[in-house]
Amino acid sequence: MSDSSARFGFSAFAETWNGRLAMLGFVIGLATELLTGQGILSQIGLG
Repeated sequence: MSDSSARFGFSAFAETWNGRLAMLGFVIGLATELLTGQGILSQIGLG
């Protein structure tokens, strides 16, 4: 098994980046909500 095949699927590498990107998305969503005064659903026309 090569090193590149370990970067796909449920591996520590994938889960680490998934967590980092999820945290980044949450912070960006929260900052956008604070700056605009509207919720995320309201911004995209669902609320």
